[in-house]
Amino acid sequence: MTTPSTDYLIIGAGSMGLATADWLARHGEASVQLLDAHSPPHEHGAHHGETRLLRQAYGEGSSYVPLARRALRLWKQLEQESGETLFLPTGVVNVGPPEAPFIEQVEASARQHGLALDSLSGDQLARRWPGWSLDTSMHGCFEHDAGVLYVERILACWRARVERSPRIALATGAQVIRLEAGAQGGWVAICADGRRFAAERVLLCAGQHIAPLMAELGVDLPLTRVRKTFAWYACDSRYAQAHFPGFSLTTPSGAIYYGFPDIEGAGFKIGRHDSGQPLEPGETMAAFGKHEDDVSELQQVVDRYFPSIKALRHGAVCQYIRTPDEHFLIDEPLPGLIVAGGFSGHGFKFASALGEALGIWLDQQRRLPELALFGLARFSSLEGSVK
Repeated sequence: MTTPSTDYLIIGAGSMGLATADWLARHGEASVQLLDAHSPPHEHGAHHGETRLLRQAYGEGSSYVPLARRALRLWKQLEQESGETLFLPTGVVNVGPPEAPFIEQVEASARQHGLALDSLSGDQLARRWPGWSLDTSMHGCFEHDAGVLYVERILACWRARVERSPRIALATGAQVIRLEAGAQGGWVAICADGRRFAAERVLLCAGQHIAPLMAELGVDLPLTRVRKTFAWYACDSRYAQAHFPGFSLTTPSGAIYYGFPDIEGAGFKIGRHDSGQPLEPGETMAAFGKHEDDVSELQQVVDRYFPSIKALRHGAVCQYIRTPDEHFLIDEPLPGLIVAGGFSGHGFKFASALGEALGIWLDQQRRLPELALFGLARFSSLEGSVK
């Protein structure tokens, strides 16, 4: 069988894969082959669920702020170029005990980078947005310039732009089961249906499949897969997108939740960021409601902090691919083979900027300084793991 060869191969045409291909379509001259086991946008990765929060005062660390700022500029550029509504500026409020590390880091990020942020006591926040039930034991930080991204709409936009490029091909239904070093250099991807694709340089951003594929090459990556749940609830006009912001909520016990206003009648959406059920790569996720805590872990927070929310409409499941420290994993552990994963439930907001950075790394073999935080070397236990 003849093995088609291109300059670059991107394995996984989800958020990061399509974002990278879109950058290469507009800035590079190379030929690119994308492979996806399904047909994006789809529900088999981590990009479904309609919406994601976009914020810059970052509770996960100030080092993310320059990347978040670049991402916001690129989201607005994509929106202008496409003519689609991709970003809804609802603002985002981060709520929790004032001593919670996440809340402290949000405020530190804002101070360090000069971001506009309103600090509110819990009772002030509840007066401003009556849908909340809060007292003075809680604290809120409201970011005006934050909001909501339309996830599947963005992926459809990227896919359409990529498919218009004569230098880029997208193969769907292409499940990569093995990677091999090419006889003349580069890499070869072997698919379950027997197809083979070769390229000089490869970006592997296939979510749950990254670690197993790299393990066969002698590289152990600290990526774990977790089942997560989220749900939509009926609500009144207090929670409409014009009257209520996106939010993160850290409870006094340390549990972390996130949520969205009622956007276009979809209902009030809430999910839990921490916790979840571990899964092996390829293991089928149980549907929403199959675990005894699926409803209760959301309902107890709705009842406590959003007492005016009404009945559960429906729930869904998704997956997180996490690293031990929940920062991303982006590196080139073998020459010409870049991995991008471990986006830990907070990666999509950066996808526009990460697509640019990964495109530059593939095309120019240059790693931008914004990616230094995400290298493999920070995991000391993995030193010497490349065999």
